[in-house]
Amino acid sequence: MLFLAYRPLNTVVLRTVALLTENFEIKQVLVVRTDLGMGRGKMAVQCSHAAVSSAELARTRFRAWYDKWLREGQAKIALKVKDDDQLLELQKRARGIPIPSYIVRDMGLTQVPTGTITCLGLGPAPANKVDTLTGKLRLL
Repeated sequence: MLFLAYRPLNTVVLRTVALLTENFEIKQVLVVRTDLGMGRGKMAVQCSHAAVSSAELARTRFRAWYDKWLREGQAKIALKVKDDDQLLELQKRARGIPIPSYIVRDMGLTQVPTGTITCLGLGPAPANKVDTLTGKLRLL
């Protein structure tokens, strides 16, 4: 049974992130900047870019993880950070582990300027490796 504890503005407590994906050995995490003021649709599209591109990296470079992720149902979780510095630091740490990672830079056609870093895709990769990077981040 899953119990969710809420804080003001319905922000789910951090430990719930692990509970949401505890039955998956492989998962993908999408990390979005909140300082840009992007609308929900824009964030969804940026996460889509991150998910597809990061998964493609895993498919070509970490095939066993990718195949297992597909068999398990493609677990994904969306998290948030406050700025591009946090995203770039996460990517740097991911490359050191190594975990597939992809930074999304917007084309600048709608809400943000060209080249703006909006989102980071991590994995699919073993959940324990991903959690070492993202375990303290909040759900989007």
